[in-house]
Amino acid sequence: MTKRSIKLADNTISEEEIRSLAGWLQEGKQLTKGPLTREFEAEFAAYTGTKYSIMVNSGSSANLLMAYSLLEAGYLRNKKVVVPAVSWITTLSPFVQMGFECFLCDSDAQDLGVDLNHLEALLKKERPALLILVHILGHPNKMDAIHRLCDQYGCLVIEDACEALGSEYKGKKTGALSLAGSFSFYYGHHISSIEGGAITLSDDKLYSVMLSIRSHGWSRDVPEADRQAWKKEYQIDDFREFYSFYYAGYNLRSTDLNAYLGRLQLKRLPAIAKVRARNFELYRQALPEFFSQHSPDSFVSSFSFGTFAANRLELSKHLLAQGIECRPLVCGSMGRQPFWIKKFGVTHLPVADKVHDFGLYLPNHANITPEDVAYVAKHFREVAKPI
Repeated sequence: MTKRSIKLADNTISEEEIRSLAGWLQEGKQLTKGPLTREFEAEFAAYTGTKYSIMVNSGSSANLLMAYSLLEAGYLRNKKVVVPAVSWITTLSPFVQMGFECFLCDSDAQDLGVDLNHLEALLKKERPALLILVHILGHPNKMDAIHRLCDQYGCLVIEDACEALGSEYKGKKTGALSLAGSFSFYYGHHISSIEGGAITLSDDKLYSVMLSIRSHGWSRDVPEADRQAWKKEYQIDDFREFYSFYYAGYNLRSTDLNAYLGRLQLKRLPAIAKVRARNFELYRQALPEFFSQHSPDSFVSSFSFGTFAANRLELSKHLLAQGIECRPLVCGSMGRQPFWIKKFGVTHLPVADKVHDFGLYLPNHANITPEDVAYVAKHFREVAKPI
């Protein structure tokens, strides 16, 4: 095989979309958050099957906004949260920053989501108010069993679905499988708006609170009935309302420029999801002796192909020499990240530790071809040692 260059992630924005954006810019349209942002939000909510979506400036900001809004809106009976040990830094960090007591949950050995036995033990012992899930590399968690457990112990569920845009569990899209879900539109994710993200939800009250906190804590974007109710409660007149802040908010807004690209990308998302699903299956078939995630009752819009190798460092150098990028499997275990160790000491969890020590993922994106997958798999097998 001729040496190739196989990137871990690749740009999804086409030349045609760039030309379209350039033409739109020359028309002198509004660039800050405005009508296109609202149109994207409506289209994204329709795609995910939720009542609402809220566009923000990143998937990390989406997680921050979910965490803070639930706290400010009074949805949480305590400040205890369960977070997957295998996740992303900004899945966990908002809760650390807000002073939550955070409990790391070990990973399911099949899909690398939360382990049901460990989750139940944490729910029973700690009685947390909230669980945030991560659909690792696009693979949905065991949602029915998770909801049964969380309902039993009075724990709310939200999703970090940043790696799982387009994935489905029993025909229902990620982001619509819990109270709220977060997504990222960063370069290398399923679709890109350069920078950007979104929250999906169907709860009316939480929607209004999130809209307010997204933009400083004022009420300008809030549905009219809630805006008038807030004005009446705090006796705010029409002039004072311009700079009245009902929550200690942030500025997490996206822009109409991002939304313009996002709307174009959203049209291509179903095809992108199918390519990513196809590539995952090709990897699985080409590497049968190596671990691959398994998510029953799911369609997987794969983010990357995750697996284990006993000689990960040696393997990564070999792949790089062949022009193939790879990375550790997400963040490994949060319980062994430096920031966590400094605050809480090392937290050892069996499956998460295995991911931390031996996990890696291989390239998958919309521009990967079956021939590319075969090239990666060939050179992977030349050196990789299964566990």
